[in-house]
Amino acid sequence: MTATEGRSTPTEVLLVEDSPGDVRLTREAFRAATLPINLHEVADGVEAMAFLRKEGAYAGVPRPDFILLDLNLPKMDGREVLAHIKEEEGLRSIPTIILTTSNAEADIVRSYQLQASAYLTKPVQLAAFESLIESVGTFWLTNVRYPHNRQDR
Repeated sequence: MTATEGRSTPTEVLLVEDSPGDVRLTREAFRAATLPINLHEVADGVEAMAFLRKEGAYAGVPRPDFILLDLNLPKMDGREVLAHIKEEEGLRSIPTIILTTSNAEADIVRSYQLQASAYLTKPVQLAAFESLIESVGTFWLTNVRYPHNRQDR
């Protein structure tokens, strides 16, 4: 089953991004792609872990089908968030895509060492950014297969 095939609920995406402009652009790019998606947004690494662990205000949130994670975050950076995700049994199977401005080879290597699903560099041109987000959405929402039962993931 593909992400959208035979699915009555939208794909749940967690965006971990501290730049309001990039959040807005990501939201608009997904909307323009007209794919069934619920985009959840948090602005720092501590908030991301609370969301994923369903703590406090996030007690009733759904488990994300995939995560878009910036590396340069306040409170807890994306590298730490990725390490925590991949260390926790209940979270490690969530595909985690790094979406960052960093082109640094050390960041790329470290992200893959920490088991990132993909590493994408944010383009500076608006149209290129929108195209990248649309292609991410198209790939992860129409081509990727997820387990049938979300509770089992």
